[in-house]
This record gives sequence, structure tokens and C-alpha cells, in this order.
Amino acid sequence: MAKTIFIIEDDEFLQGLEATKLKKEGYDILSALKGTEAFEIIDRKEKIDLILLDLMLPEIDGFAILKKVREESHVPKVPVIVFSNLSEEKDIERAKKLGISEFLIKSNFNLDELTQKVRELIGK
Repeated sequence: MAKTIFIIEDDEFLQGLEATKLKKEGYDILSALKGTEAFEIIDRKEKIDLILLDLMLPEIDGFAILKKVREESHVPKVPVIVFSNLSEEKDIERAKKLGISEFLIKSNFNLDELTQKVRELIGK
């Protein structure tokens, strides 16, 4: 059975690129464009093997989603890769304190490198 990656990204074009790339690698994809959609999917108790999370989202930010995943959900130990344009040290530290696995700055990584990080964390 394929592993499931939950992509939480408000840029529809980028989300589509990420989903297409990861599907080609054999992963199943769940996705949300807004924080409220992410909460709904988490609350449905979907099987999730990894979360790819943007921090700047409409309605509910990525930090609130990360907190929910770590404290309230059925997947508190799931690996989380933050993939964001936020690059200030305070944002990185805040995300690390909430238990992320990786913090990748979008402008510094391409989709192949992102896919490699996913494989390192959860395999194929």
C-alpha cells in the first residue's frame, strides 16, 4: 500500500507541482489549500505518513496546524516537512519547538530535492 503525503499549501500551482511529482514517485496525496481544510482532513482521521506544510496559509497558519497535529490528532508522531518562504530564525526555531522533521526554504530547494527528503523520512 502506498504511503500518504498530506500537502498543505495555499499556492495552487505549487501544490499541483508537488502532488504530481510525489504521485509519480508512488505516493498517495491528500491536499489542502487553507488551514481550515487542513483541520477538516486531520479531524477525519485520514491515514497520513508525512505532512508537507507551508506556514503562511489563509485562515489558519501552519504553526496552528502543526500544534494541532502534535497535540490533538491521531498522527502526533508523523514526520512534518515545513516547506515555506519564511526564513527568519525565530520562525525556524518556533517550528522546531513544535517538532518538525525538516525546515526547507522554498527558494533553496527544487522538487527533486524535496522528493529526496520525503524518501529519507518515510521511504517509498
